[in-house]
Amino acid sequence: MTVPMEKLTAFRAMIGEVPAMDDPKYVQAKSRDYYWYSPILKEQLDPLSGQLVVQPRTEAEVITVAAACARLRIPLTLRGGGTGNYGQCVPLEGGVVMEMTKLDRIIEITPGRVVCEAGARIERVEHAVAETGQMLSMFPSTKRLATMAGFVSGGSGGIGSLRNGMLRDGTNITWIRLVTLEETPRVIELQGPDILKVQHAYGTNGIITAMDYGLTPKIDYRQVVALFDGYDTALKATVTAAEAGIESFLLTVCERRFSRFYKKLANIFPHTHDAVFAMIGPESLADFEALVAAHGGKIVLVKTDAEMGAAGLPPVWECGWNHTTLQALKVEPGIWTYLQVAYAPPLDYALCARQRDRYGEEIYWHHETARMAGEVHFFALPIVRWTTKERMYQIIAELEAEGCAIYDPHAITIEDGGMKAIDTVQIDFKREADPYGLMNPGKTRGWTSGMAK
Repeated sequence: MTVPMEKLTAFRAMIGEVPAMDDPKYVQAKSRDYYWYSPILKEQLDPLSGQLVVQPRTEAEVITVAAACARLRIPLTLRGGGTGNYGQCVPLEGGVVMEMTKLDRIIEITPGRVVCEAGARIERVEHAVAETGQMLSMFPSTKRLATMAGFVSGGSGGIGSLRNGMLRDGTNITWIRLVTLEETPRVIELQGPDILKVQHAYGTNGIITAMDYGLTPKIDYRQVVALFDGYDTALKATVTAAEAGIESFLLTVCERRFSRFYKKLANIFPHTHDAVFAMIGPESLADFEALVAAHGGKIVLVKTDAEMGAAGLPPVWECGWNHTTLQALKVEPGIWTYLQVAYAPPLDYALCARQRDRYGEEIYWHHETARMAGEVHFFALPIVRWTTKERMYQIIAELEAEGCAIYDPHAITIEDGGMKAIDTVQIDFKREADPYGLMNPGKTRGWTSGMAK
């Protein structure tokens, strides 16, 4: 589906001075994210594109765009840094792509909170809060490009989730300001648990223009690489560290077969050993070193952020989470895709070993630690050797039969990607904030055409 040209002409007249671009190559580039990690999504989404890109610079301009889209019934897809993996910012029905990166003001930094506009780059916000002796409670491995609201809309956790939980836990986010997609748009502010109405909603039920985010006192975490002769041993050492109160912001277990993808770490992460990539508080470093030694491991790297950069080494947070997939695809493009697997605590080491043995060279494993409701959980983001869609879903069925939860990165809807069930709270809010069903249509199964006003 595409929007007739006369509607787009009328839209441009209605939005006045709001910057708008219609060069096909530019529009196509802004209609993409990292969905190409999945060959299934690549085939489905490659042919699709928006028809016009707008770049509002203020909330007032966002309101102008929202009103025009509502009055003309034009689909609207939001875009931040474009680092999502599931096609969140790919328009399924053409229309307007609204890039939010010009709304990038950092409004206020106070003890424990930062308030910023939706399009502020995460790394820029991180640098700003560091000047006040604070740090973000968590960030994605794509923080160099990703935006604050993009992370809130499409993410669930990341580096720091081991210490501070998932995005929706606790006080990571407590306030969101958004614009509705109505003929006369309204500005709505959500606080506390109400932020769940739009968190991880793929931009389907409101245009976030500003938000707050949790800060903690800045700790100059040491970036650490520890090597182990055995993946089970590395896993057990990581679980022990997570449960022992060691001050850690990241604990990633990465099997030795990943070493060939980490070219800049060739002298640090050899193919003969499995690795733990960690961010450890200085006061816990001695305890972590003792724990690694007790498990027969060896620490081969300890550096600050600044020292890693000066040495030309990638930060350890780019060696885990979904950066592993990116690293593999850089070296062996077209060979790999990935899965997202969650394990019920406590981690079953025997199950992990069986899975590694069963799939052999078909799947390379790495595991991440995080907290959910205060409890340590383990996730795997293994890379999978691509063959066919049928084989991918056979693997998913086998993992689910063993009690694992799969957050399917080969699906475009919120529900199929992870939630598995329709979030009626988010759909009810969509009725209020997007009554015509124009926001990112097709990305939630909970909304049907009959619901449109």
